[in-house]
Amino acid sequence: MRPAGTLAAVYRVFETLDALVTVVEEARGLPMTSNCVVPRGDVLDLLDELREAFPGELDDAQDVLDHRDELMSTAERRADEVTEQADQDADKLLGDARAEADRLVAQAQAEAEQLVGRARHEAERTVADAQSQHQELVQRAHAEAERMTEAGRASYEHAVAEGRAEQARLVAQTEVVQAAHIESGRIIDAGEREAGRLRTECDQYIESSLSGFEDTLTRTLQTVQRGRVHRGARGRGEPAGPRDRIGTDLLD
Repeated sequence: MRPAGTLAAVYRVFETLDALVTVVEEARGLPMTSNCVVPRGDVLDLLDELREAFPGELDDAQDVLDHRDELMSTAERRADEVTEQADQDADKLLGDARAEADRLVAQAQAEAEQLVGRARHEAERTVADAQSQHQELVQRAHAEAERMTEAGRASYEHAVAEGRAEQARLVAQTEVVQAAHIESGRIIDAGEREAGRLRTECDQYIESSLSGFEDTLTRTLQTVQRGRVHRGARGRGEPAGPRDRIGTDLLD
């Protein structure tokens, strides 16, 4: 909406124009011509009123038109300054983003190297522990085998000695010589069977211990291998599978 002052000024302009037209229409005409004689003073007064009745916005608009080139030049310079400042800000932001990206990449590489070093150390420790356990189990198995063999040998020798003593005692008694031979043979056979049984149990114990250790060592080596594969996959950005996660859990 236009301000009330502006509307009043417009109405005044129209009224002044109407009055000017009325003066011209009522002016005395010159004979034989289309000209007329108008009162100069009245016309000039009306023109002054008309000039004063024009709204001030028209003067402002005229000032704007008069200074249009200067305003356009100022606006263009301001636009160039804003554009240049925006380019500088964009270059600065881009440089900061690149620096931050380089820092993040370096940090990620350092963390990856640290994780790989920890995994390698853990794998070496696991292998060393497995080797130590293997040696300990082998030593225990050998010791147990020697103990059982010695016990079997001692039992066998004791049974043989008893058999021989019994055989000698029975031989000394002529009335039971035949029974002595039978009993001594039975004792000797029993001693040999007992020794064979002990020897078999010893072999089975050694085989079971070595088999259990072999399974433990195989699982340990498989876990280490999966951990290495998982670390390599993480270094290439590949997602970890279920088996890789199991290996990672064991390593951690």
